Amino acid sequence: MEAMLYALDQINSDPELLPNITLGARILDTCSRDTYALEQSLTFVQALIQKDTSDIRCSNGEQPIIRKPERVVGVIGASASSVSIMVANILRLFEIPQVSYASTAPELSDNNRYDFFTRVVPPDSYQAQAMLDIVKALGWNYVSTLASEGNYGESGVEAFMQISREAGGVCIAQSVKIPREPSDGEFDKIIKRLMETSNARGVIIFANEDDIKRVLEAGKRANLTGHFLFVGSDSWGAKSSPIADLEDVAEGAVTILPKRACIDGFDQYFTSRSLENNRRNIWFNEFWEDDFRCKLTRPGIKLDPDKKKCTGEERIGRDSSYEQEGKVQFVIDAVYSVAYALHSMHQDLCPGSYGVCSNMDPVEGRSLLNYIRAVNFNGSAGTSVLFNENGDAPGRYDIFQFQMTNHSHPGYHVIGQWTNNLRLNLEEMQWSGGDKLVPESICSFPCKPGERKKMVKGVPCCWHCELCDGYQYQLDEFNCETCPSDMRPVPNRTACRPTPIIKLEWNSPWALVPVSLSTLGIFLIYLITFLMIAEPGTVACAFRRLLLGLGMAITYSAMLTKTNRIYRIFEQGKKSVTPPKFISPTSQLAITFLLISIQVLGVFVWFAVVPPHTIIDYEELRPPNPELARGILKCDMSDLSIICCLSYSIVLMVTCTVYAVKSRGVPETFNEAKPIGFTMYTTCIVWLAFVPIFFGTAQSTEKLFIQTATLTVSMSLSASVSLGMLYMPKVYVIIFHPEQNVQKRKRSLKAVAQAARLSQKSQSEKQNGETKIEPDRSQSSMAASAASRELFTEGVRAVLSSWPVLQIAVDNGFGGVYGQQKADWLVDVVQQYFHDNADLQQCEVEDFISELMDQEFDTVVDDGSLPQVHTHTHTHVM
Repeated sequence: MEAMLYALDQINSDPELLPNITLGARILDTCSRDTYALEQSLTFVQALIQKDTSDIRCSNGEQPIIRKPERVVGVIGASASSVSIMVANILRLFEIPQVSYASTAPELSDNNRYDFFTRVVPPDSYQAQAMLDIVKALGWNYVSTLASEGNYGESGVEAFMQISREAGGVCIAQSVKIPREPSDGEFDKIIKRLMETSNARGVIIFANEDDIKRVLEAGKRANLTGHFLFVGSDSWGAKSSPIADLEDVAEGAVTILPKRACIDGFDQYFTSRSLENNRRNIWFNEFWEDDFRCKLTRPGIKLDPDKKKCTGEERIGRDSSYEQEGKVQFVIDAVYSVAYALHSMHQDLCPGSYGVCSNMDPVEGRSLLNYIRAVNFNGSAGTSVLFNENGDAPGRYDIFQFQMTNHSHPGYHVIGQWTNNLRLNLEEMQWSGGDKLVPESICSFPCKPGERKKMVKGVPCCWHCELCDGYQYQLDEFNCETCPSDMRPVPNRTACRPTPIIKLEWNSPWALVPVSLSTLGIFLIYLITFLMIAEPGTVACAFRRLLLGLGMAITYSAMLTKTNRIYRIFEQGKKSVTPPKFISPTSQLAITFLLISIQVLGVFVWFAVVPPHTIIDYEELRPPNPELARGILKCDMSDLSIICCLSYSIVLMVTCTVYAVKSRGVPETFNEAKPIGFTMYTTCIVWLAFVPIFFGTAQSTEKLFIQTATLTVSMSLSASVSLGMLYMPKVYVIIFHPEQNVQKRKRSLKAVAQAARLSQKSQSEKQNGETKIEPDRSQSSMAASAASRELFTEGVRAVLSSWPVLQIAVDNGFGGVYGQQKADWLVDVVQQYFHDNADLQQCEVEDFISELMDQEFDTVVDDGSLPQVHTHTHTHVM
């Protein structure tokens, strides 16, 4: 109020401004209450209300003389936005212009509802923009808002939230409203609610002084000193009253205030005010008592003995602290804006006239409003005063921070300005405890490299950081992408890198064991071990396909042919002495080559359909940890193709095993069926162990090494079993016991031959003796006997040559290298035995032939075929 009186004094004393016109004022107290202000504002419009007084008479019967209330041409005020809104609704009805010096509610910019309202301070929409710019400059993106219930607080917060939504980048964690009449504990509940989102340390506060003070008190009670970082509106500004005795809680608070300057002339004016020279201010006595903490004496009122008595000699600024109120400049500018508008109006409507002319009596409100909106002058602070089409002043703000530490004069310090854009000096800012580092008020911390943001629904400033797992890398801020199959992510998962390529190396334990086994001999089956371990290439892959099953096919084709032949001969021998077909060596070779050709033909068909080539398999060795991922260089041979390649050999092996089982009844000293059987049984066991290992390791990270080792070891063991059980015993006999192979049978043959010659000589001598006794035997009888004997010999030869036992013994070398000569000799010996001995019994013939087979062919005949041999031989004798 004193600022308004000061401005009126300055205007009235200025001869250039409104010459010969004196401005006066009618000052009313709103008590900062909108309802009370509404009642007071009716006083301004009383002069405009026409009252009918015709029926009013004085006691003498005359009409009373009613003094009309003074007519106001404009209203300065109010300070609170809620009060200005209430008053503006009344004044617009009577077209009385209103100029506020502190009301900043955004809704007052609505020129349709508040068309007679003008203000020399910028609206809160500018203030909200400035506060948002401050928040962004501090790097905050997650804040709460706190507003006093009413137009100012709610509108300010709404403007801030609206601008932040439109601009983006800042999210509201909590929006709390302080009731007009808060209950006990209400502010403690507010602090507790703000702590629900403790990351939102920044608090945007649009509240009155009392609410600000009580919020700080509640924060101190909750032991949260230094936690909340307040950004206060102009209602906080640079005032000391809201933070009195709460400086530690308020330390670091950033506040905003329309740009202002200290008016030196006002300081001189105000500090010179006393009880004697300022009687026009009816509230000055109250101010005096409050400022000097004393009590004025009043008639009829007893003085409180505990109160100091005011002497009237006190002086403002000398006996009390004094600091110019921040709104002084704006009050002065508001008064001057009306004065300049009246001056311009007077020049236009009353040119050359001193005083108010009839054109300005009364002053038309709408016309004056237009003049007010058109003013443009340098204000008390030296800045231009002007208004836009909505009656708002341009946005110009000073940014303050309350600082206590490292200052000789703790208090509010200017750290920046805002005039359509922010200029903030971060280096001059300091926070709780004098810390220079700007505290954080963010919902979520930035994600690390290799992490993507998973946004929280409905809160664009909040996210969860999710690691790009597996083989994913960070594509952008919000997405992970899977690396190509031939690549893996770098350690920080921000890009992909080539996957290393490996193959089975010669020095690997998985290669050393198969190679060691394969060095037992250089055979076709053993050769595959070296091909499987060798570096894959087109040639190596081609030979892998060709030789993988070929060696086994050759081995088991020969065994199958032999076991089948033995089985067919002995099965046929049980029925007839006639030998089965295709048992000659030529036939056996043809069958073997036919079986082998099937394997070779299948491989060449495979060559034609899928030419051999190498591939790099990145999927086989791709564990959850990308650091262990490797690309495997290998031939284009899948597990299924390997099994298919081996399947034919396995069929031969199983079939051979079946014939070995069926031939198990063949005499063991007579043939090779049993050794072949044992060989096949052992081989089956090896391959039965191979199958679960091969397929059971399909998901292993070392699948390539395990399967290769298993396959090569199984094949080497199969070959070793065949060598050990079929061929090595024969080699052993040939090398270490050659006499068992040839010499024994040679000696036996000579002995039998000598016996046969002695038998023939004895027979010859006997015949000579008989001739002497019987000289009358005719030559014709001797010729007939020789012919009959020759015929018998041919019959015996036919019987023995078709006897399967003798045929097998000869074919398998049971009689040594002279097996066929022994067979021919056996015919002569048998016919001689029949010729020398008459009336032979069946058992005698069987024992004789069995003994010869045992001695000469090392074969025991126990297959039941000897009775048939005797029967057929005896038929020729008859």
